[in-house]
Amino acid sequence: MQSRQLCSYALVGVLNTASHWLVFLLLHLGAGTSQAFSNLAGFLVAASLSYFSNAAFTFAVPPSGARYLLFLMGMGNLSLLSGALADRLQLRPGLTLVGFSGVSLVVGYWYSRAVVFRRTKP
Repeated sequence: MQSRQLCSYALVGVLNTASHWLVFLLLHLGAGTSQAFSNLAGFLVAASLSYFSNAAFTFAVPPSGARYLLFLMGMGNLSLLSGALADRLQLRPGLTLVGFSGVSLVVGYWYSRAVVFRRTKP
């Protein structure tokens, strides 16, 4: 069951990553915004897709406003921290995207499974 969830989470993640990267690149390279802002904005778009897709297909848990906010706050902070670190280290945008995508796959799956979509026992 856990390996099936991880595969589903990764598949949803591929689609979310594409949307995140597109928004990031449009804002950072196209509009000249900071990596921190661009990464956070890209994350927020992708997170909405991720949350509802994973609620339905990966974890089979009904979505709720509280879970959605919990997901956005936890993963949004990770996104902002990654972008701020990239700005501070003056990393290239591609490295920021690849680094955040890798970290968010591992941390995001754990956080989603253990916190956001955790099933409570009746």
